[in-house]
Amino acid sequence: MNVLPRSFLSDNASGVSPEILAAIARCNDGAVPGYGADPLTAALTERFAAFFEREVAVFLVATGTAANALSLAACCPPWGAVLCHRFAHVIRDECGAPEFYTAGAKLCPVEGEHGRVTTETLEAAYRGFRLNDPHQTQPGGVSLSQATEAGTVYPADEIAAIAEWTHARGMKLHMDGARLGNALVSLGISPAEMTWKAGVDILSFGATKNGALAAEAIIVFDAALAKDMAYRRKRAGQLLSKSRFFAAQLLAYLEDDLWRRNASHANEMARRLADGLAGLPGVSLAHPVEINEVFACLPDAMAEALRAAGCLFLDWPTAGPGGRRFVTSPATPAEDVAALLAAAR
Repeated sequence: MNVLPRSFLSDNASGVSPEILAAIARCNDGAVPGYGADPLTAALTERFAAFFEREVAVFLVATGTAANALSLAACCPPWGAVLCHRFAHVIRDECGAPEFYTAGAKLCPVEGEHGRVTTETLEAAYRGFRLNDPHQTQPGGVSLSQATEAGTVYPADEIAAIAEWTHARGMKLHMDGARLGNALVSLGISPAEMTWKAGVDILSFGATKNGALAAEAIIVFDAALAKDMAYRRKRAGQLLSKSRFFAAQLLAYLEDDLWRRNASHANEMARRLADGLAGLPGVSLAHPVEINEVFACLPDAMAEALRAAGCLFLDWPTAGPGGRRFVTSPATPAEDVAALLAAAR
């Protein structure tokens, strides 16, 4: 009998939550206006207002790349620069989309341990700019990944400190929330406390990695940034004609805290995996495990044995010698985690 692979490649590799598939099917009957003029999209704006405890502007898009690039375009002029961690998704994995949609703004890499920038490392990068010099790009925004590309999270007080630093220099603060649900569960705080109450101006709200089919949203807290977003979205090819199918996903995602249940399971599976690996000879964790990602340094022989046992994961050189990345999802069975640890032992 063939054994199915045990995938720890990415939370993008997992299936769709049954509740979300059912919501898509329910909205398939009949005809409604397109391009966001349907009742479900209107209801989603109200639902997000309740979720964030204030009125927000909501712009649905199909991908996290679009959400990030369009958000940064709203924050930063073409002659500007966005400060972000040097391993941030926006600078390493967006194929130049932020630069394209900002019409030329640059991304400025910033140092920081375990994927996090600080006001100190931001200030060090900021000092490298010649302010008011037309020969050089000017700092226009800061982008935080929550959670980070190292699987760590920013506590609310750190976000607030960075927001204060950012706003004092006339810049806007963007948050890449591709794994926002996992970060919220990890910290045990409210969406409001993590975002606008801490000073975030605009948010890329991700659900695809946490059980959705394709559902991302730009959530704008600063009304000035929302003014032109409808035009930016259309120009980018992201004004969704059948918006109801995307709105239905996010409504189901927020209903009865599905987002929380999914993220809690994924985080718990990662914690079990990390605890099991950390106790093995020759294995070390490269970063604290705070969400559903485990970065571990494994001997090559162990990595080969795991793959031979049907476990799928990625080599991750930036985690250090022997670095590997394991990602769990809402659909990761506890049995798969146990099987991987048994093979590792």
